[in-house]
Amino acid sequence: MELRKIVLIQPGREGKIFGKAPATPYTLMRLASLVPDDIDVEIWHHDWEPVEPKLRTLGKHDLVGITAKTLEIEQTEQFAAIARRAGVQTIVVGGSHATLMPEDVERWADVVVTGEAYRTWPKIIQDFINDTLQPRYDDTEWADLSGVAPLSDRVIKMTDERRRFWTPMMEITRGCPRNCSFCTAIRVSGQKMRFRPVEEIVEEIERRNIDRFFLTDDNFGLAFAIDPDYAEKLFLALEKLPLRGWTTQAEMMVAKYPELLKLAKRAHLDKLFIGFESVNPDNRRELGGKSKGQTKQYFEAIRDIQKHGLGVVGLFVFGFDSDTPKVMWDTWEFARAAGLDSLSTTVLTPYPGTPFRDQLVQENRLIPDKTWRYYDTAHVTYYPKMMSVEEFEREYDRVCRAIYSPLRIAQRGLRALSRHPLRRMPAKAFGSFSTDYGYRRTFAWRHAFSSQ
Repeated sequence: MELRKIVLIQPGREGKIFGKAPATPYTLMRLASLVPDDIDVEIWHHDWEPVEPKLRTLGKHDLVGITAKTLEIEQTEQFAAIARRAGVQTIVVGGSHATLMPEDVERWADVVVTGEAYRTWPKIIQDFINDTLQPRYDDTEWADLSGVAPLSDRVIKMTDERRRFWTPMMEITRGCPRNCSFCTAIRVSGQKMRFRPVEEIVEEIERRNIDRFFLTDDNFGLAFAIDPDYAEKLFLALEKLPLRGWTTQAEMMVAKYPELLKLAKRAHLDKLFIGFESVNPDNRRELGGKSKGQTKQYFEAIRDIQKHGLGVVGLFVFGFDSDTPKVMWDTWEFARAAGLDSLSTTVLTPYPGTPFRDQLVQENRLIPDKTWRYYDTAHVTYYPKMMSVEEFEREYDRVCRAIYSPLRIAQRGLRALSRHPLRRMPAKAFGSFSTDYGYRRTFAWRHAFSSQ
């Protein structure tokens, strides 16, 4: 079949914030870079510009690919319906939801992609041209990351990151050996941790001309234990770059590696998003071994990380079967006492493919009218054990209003900013406040469509 153009679409609900979209469509940038140079390709990001009018300009010779998380899959289905009415005959859908629940997507998508797509996407393009497309393409072998989908100059120019997006995204590792009952990481990226070559990372940063980024890695901090030599080599390489800063997800065991923390600081790392998950020790079985709900250990880890000049963002989840409303307020008191630089407080969400969801299905505890768009970690989508839905929502609202009040955000931001030398404060100002602001916006979605 004649192929006129490839369009890759990133759903979104945030829109522009002060003139820019929140984050770069990093996965689509890499997939677009795999498109042969003689084929036109475009990336459409719904946060930057509504895609519905543009979809109506497409036709049967255009190949449309959409990546979507679970909370975005309903929007993705709407996009697909608009494209189909315009005459598009082939709509390819991938991303975490398609990987976790392909049968939900194949009802309306022509092609469903499960797994990483970097190895199947070139085949999909060729199969489209040859009229040999299959309904399902799978790549869950979790292969080596060396040489995988390097960004092309065409795509870097097209994306125009510095003008259009607040936060460049970056990948260094993939996969997580932990198996938290509520987490999708091992089901989307595999249980073996894999590493990109350091030289490729440096080369990408330089060609993109970015001076800060957020890692998409599920648990970069595990590199400290799994391959400390790799972590050291990476930090020494990043130290030489003129970076303003970068951030990543980790777990509190990184506090046991003071020499690597020193190198990380020299490598311009700003802060670590640490998955403490819960202050309730009764939840330790669900936390996959990375946390035990012991606040004494949390205090020590935060202190040991911060003394190296690194910020700590605490990640907490509410709604485990042993949780009561008191756990939420205990978390807030802990965060204040521990001097966290920021904190994320989210609602436990039963994502497809997780043991937690399987348990809820078996116990008939999913709320029937909570469709996928509510799976955003800000809405209660199941019946808790130790409290009613109404009680959970009421107390969650109350504690989040306390945590994300403008005063509290300002206090934490100024404390984080004061950790830097005066000459570095202008460069660090954005990062000192942006994390809390982002979490405040996430919480605000609790009331964006809760009455619909």
